[in-house]
Amino acid sequence: MIERALALEGRNSSTAAVDALYTPFIAHYAEHIADRSRPFPELEPALDRLAAAGHRLAVCTNKLEWLSKRLLDALRLSERFAAICGQDTFGVQKPNPEIFRQTVVRAGGEPQRAIMVGDSVTDIRTGRAANVPVVAVDFGYTDVPIATLRPDRVISSFAELATVIDDLGHVKNTMDDQGFIGHKG
Repeated sequence: MIERALALEGRNSSTAAVDALYTPFIAHYAEHIADRSRPFPELEPALDRLAAAGHRLAVCTNKLEWLSKRLLDALRLSERFAAICGQDTFGVQKPNPEIFRQTVVRAGGEPQRAIMVGDSVTDIRTGRAANVPVVAVDFGYTDVPIATLRPDRVISSFAELATVIDDLGHVKNTMDDQGFIGHKG
């Protein structure tokens, strides 16, 4: 992100320049992490429906773990997740599937029965590398239309999430000879 910002301003984006800005950036970001952040519409009811149906929920992000927890704490969402893991939790980051798998295990789930929900090419690549179904939201942080990245399903509202996950679970359960997965866990 720092490299992209420097490049947009036509400034030096060498490793030394980025390193010099990293620590103050993280400090500023941590201080203001939830100033303008809010949960997307329908997220909390969707999480409630999924939890009530027996799904374990986890966050797998390329943010630093402590920053992710700070943000979710500020938004009063942390308690909804069995695990919150970042790029520093296991020493790997998305799209490496190992961060996804280890996050699922930390949440008490089985990686082969998980579903990735995301908003970017990185999330879709992570899900594909982990050999799990991918649900993508079309209102996230991607520079291209999310459907062009070919996730298994695209949703336009978190109100659709529980139904789509249930559908994916039933579809994948009938195809488990191909390595696909169920919807709970």
